[in-house]
Amino acid sequence: MLARLFRQQQRKYQYWLLGLGLALVAAMLLSLQLGAVGVGIEALWQPVSKLEQQVFWQLRLPRTLLAVLVGASLALCGAVLQVLLHNPLAEPGLIGISSGASLAAVLTLSLSVHLGLNLPYWSLSLAAFVGALLVTLLLLALSRRRLGPGALLLFGVAVGILANAVLTWLLYLADDASLRSFLFWMMGSLGHGQPLSLWWWLPALLALTWLVRQGRRLDLLALGEHQARLLGLNVRWLQPRLVLAVCLLTAFSVAMAGPIGFVGLVVPHLLRLLAGGKQRFLLPASMLAGGLVLTLADVAARTALTVGELPIGAVTATLGAPVFIWLLVRRHA
Repeated sequence: MLARLFRQQQRKYQYWLLGLGLALVAAMLLSLQLGAVGVGIEALWQPVSKLEQQVFWQLRLPRTLLAVLVGASLALCGAVLQVLLHNPLAEPGLIGISSGASLAAVLTLSLSVHLGLNLPYWSLSLAAFVGALLVTLLLLALSRRRLGPGALLLFGVAVGILANAVLTWLLYLADDASLRSFLFWMMGSLGHGQPLSLWWWLPALLALTWLVRQGRRLDLLALGEHQARLLGLNVRWLQPRLVLAVCLLTAFSVAMAGPIGFVGLVVPHLLRLLAGGKQRFLLPASMLAGGLVLTLADVAARTALTVGELPIGAVTATLGAPVFIWLLVRRHA
């Protein structure tokens, strides 16, 4: 009986992963075709005009792949943090990494405007990565001192409050041109990372691959640290590496697209409500669903207006928050 129930559960998870994978492929095909310039996916295998080639290969395809990678990274980080911190509301922005990255990027913008410097296109991404890395080093130092998950969470909240205070002062003192640049960065856009080399993606792909393979260990960690140790898990070895992988992926995401909220919080939580909480399923499912959500949000951001595009962070919150509230109310009714 137990073996049959286990097989049924495994089959259910396989169906979920297959459905999410097919939905992600469909969303990517939709993203490749829709935009200010209509380009069909036939550009992959037959000659098209030079303009269509440039739009497809230099703009549309890199942006679609970036949306998938950033969405997958944020959702996977949220799933891991919710287990690591034993808090269903944990997400990458909550432990201060996004705030540190945003502060570093806005400080760089402010200094460039004040000094009259014309910075290269990659400077904001590099500044955001350095800011996130500094917060990461502080988190790792705390984790090595055997502070519990609650201390890491409180540290992240404190860093976020401090960063927001400094950002408020910078916004208050900025002129109109600088203010527009600050707000554009803080609302998130996949356009930030499009011109960057694919070498920027390699560390994120390595961290993503390692993190998604930790489902069995996270299943043990979800039982509690004491119980996980009794079952043979080296918690002291695992926790700093999980923190480092999460920080690297969050740093990459913020550096490439600015701070994008909601995805890391809601996607793994919704999957847990709908399909169960086994981490061996939840980690790959969160990765697929995160890429799906951000790809669809990017399509909406690019096509909602005839001129320009909407901030993708605002799109994710606007589309997702009502669904999240409805599911919570339905579950606890």
